[in-house]
Parts: sequence; structure tokens; C-alpha cells
Amino acid sequence: EIVEVKRGAKRKILEIKILADKEVEFETFTKFNVSDIQNLSKEDATAQMTKGGVWGNIIQRPYGIVAKEEDTPKAIFISAFDTHPLAADVAFTLKGKEEAFATGISILKKFTQGKIHLNTDLNGEVASVFANVGEVENNKVGGPHPAGNVGVQIHHIDPVNKGDIVWTVSPYGVAQIGTLFLEGKYDASRLVAVAGSEVSTPQYFKTYTGAAVNKLVEGNLKQDHVRVISGNVLTGESIGKEGYLGFYDNLLTVIPEGDQPEFLGWIKPQKERLSFHRAWGLFSFLNGKNKEYVLDSNTNGEPRAFVQTGTFEQVVPMDIYPTYLLKAILAEDFDDMESLGIYEVVEEDLALCEFIDVSKHDVQKIVREGLELMQNG
Repeated sequence: EIVEVKRGAKRKILEIKILADKEVEFETFTKFNVSDIQNLSKEDATAQMTKGGVWGNIIQRPYGIVAKEEDTPKAIFISAFDTHPLAADVAFTLKGKEEAFATGISILKKFTQGKIHLNTDLNGEVASVFANVGEVENNKVGGPHPAGNVGVQIHHIDPVNKGDIVWTVSPYGVAQIGTLFLEGKYDASRLVAVAGSEVSTPQYFKTYTGAAVNKLVEGNLKQDHVRVISGNVLTGESIGKEGYLGFYDNLLTVIPEGDQPEFLGWIKPQKERLSFHRAWGLFSFLNGKNKEYVLDSNTNGEPRAFVQTGTFEQVVPMDIYPTYLLKAILAEDFDDMESLGIYEVVEEDLALCEFIDVSKHDVQKIVREGLELMQNG
């Protein structure tokens, strides 16, 4: 039963609230065994995935949109680890789903003549769910964030050029696809991490895609004046304590709401405010790299002229020039956008630029506008 439809500007649909049944019932789809899956055609796999509701797990690069059924990607990429702040342990969230994950890989292989790249953490042990998976090329990737971003991995392994199509799928999405074919049902259950400085007891909850978060934070907050984010602090969406989990999110982050004015602001010398830059009043670098900070949502400034500092390149491990790319987007210069690497990025790939930007620009919004310009002309 649909309870409410929330709309925004120009009647854009923002939320559809659906009343959950007391008992979970599944629409049944065709079940397949291993031999059936081997003989399954691409067309039959597509029909089951679209009808079963799992096609939305497949994201196309360029543009970061849901893939088109008629396209054939040159490769498929899966990042098996997440380097975002406070990210859930991907392997832990998929515990017990080894068979479903392997089956999902077998289904995805029907859609490409190229490779399926399964990228794991160079500095960690390969979890059982990702070990001994056939039909994939295993790659070890290391480094600080954004090493876990699939866009960074694509850039270094098999870059997206003009005319290329690459698909990306989250590990959860792969397992959900496999479950649909093995058990004949759309499994919306998932493990969600609840974390952040304002959470009394960080923990995992078993819930469902799109679940209300009020039960996840109730009685588990250090204070009430907080920002609740579906996803991580860099790319997530503020949803409030009465909001709902995003379709692709397995993390709920809670941080202090940063709406309190601070005396003297950045002019006041201090070491307790984290800053990427070394400037007057910003002495956090004296604390070393291992100090933990409690960060709120305050941007500590308003948007201003686009100051070119040369720091964006330090947090984007890709062979592109983020500042020039962003300026090309703002100028709506299609040729420059193309030559400066617009096809290789989506919002999350430049999220750290937004975090360290002294000009306080909404970098991810600019990237999305650029992608839509290139897609729609």
C-alpha cells in the first residue's frame, strides 16, 4: 500500500512511502540450478533480472546511470572493498552468500565478451566470499581513500574512453542477482552499519532496502541535534531521523549538526579543527596523521571565487585535472569536458575535492551537471 508520494520542484518525485506488510511475502520467479545457469541465454537472463527488480544494481560508466539492457559493456567492474569513512565491512555484510555471489558472477558474464574485474584490498586478506570465484580477473588495489572507488580502479585497469561502455556492480548487487536465480525471489534484506561520532553503540542491523531509519537510531544517540546521513559523510544524503535508507546504501552515518556560529571562526588559531591545508589558524597538521576528529556538517565558509590551489590533484589519484574539468563544466565547454576526462568520473570520484575545497563549491553537483550535459547534449 502506497502511503505517501513526496514531490519536489517541478513535481519531481522525491520519495514514495510504502507501508510494509507484517509478514514478508515474495513473488516467485524461475529457479535455476548450476547447469541451467550455464545454458541460460543473455535474453532470458535479462528478462528475469528486469522482472525480478535487480537490474538497477548495474550502473553504466560513463554517466553513472542504470545500464541499458541493449548495451554490451567492454568490461564489468566490482570493487570488493570500501575505503569511505566508517564504511561497512563488505565481506562481513555478505557472510553466508558465497554461492549467491558466485552465481551472480556467472549471470553477469553473459553480458560481456570482456573481463569481469573483481578488485580486492591489497592490504587485507581475501574474504571467503571473494576467494576462488571463477570467471573473474582478480586485481589487488591498495592505498587510502578513494582507492576503493570503482571509478579509480577502472581508470588504472581499463579506462573509459569516448564510445566505451563499462558496467559496475556492487558486491551486494552481485549477490542479490545470484539469489534471484538460485532461489527465485527478490531478496531486499541487507546488513546495514550504523556509525558516526554521535552513535552511542556502533553496530550492524539486519534490515531491508529503503527501511525507515528511526528504529535504527532510537535510543542509540549521544544527543538529538545531529545530522543523519544515508551513506557516508562524503557522498551520502541527509535524511533526518525520520528518513529512509537509500537504495544503494549499507551505511547510516550520524554526526553533529554544524549550525552553531564559532567565535572568530578560522581566524582563531587552533589544532582541533581538521584541515587539509596549512594556513594561519589551521594547525591540525601538528597532531599527526593518526588523531581522530569529531567533524560536524559545518562548511566553515560560504561559496566564493574558484581559487586554484593545486590541491585537488593530491586527492584524486587519476590522470586528470579536476580544477580545469570543473571549470569546463561551468563554462559548458563540451570539447574541454571530453578531453579533460568527464567520461571517467562520477560524483564520488571528486568527493574529496569538495571536502578540501577552500572555495566551498558543491563539486559533486557540478560533476552531475556536467555528466547530464554530455549525456543529453
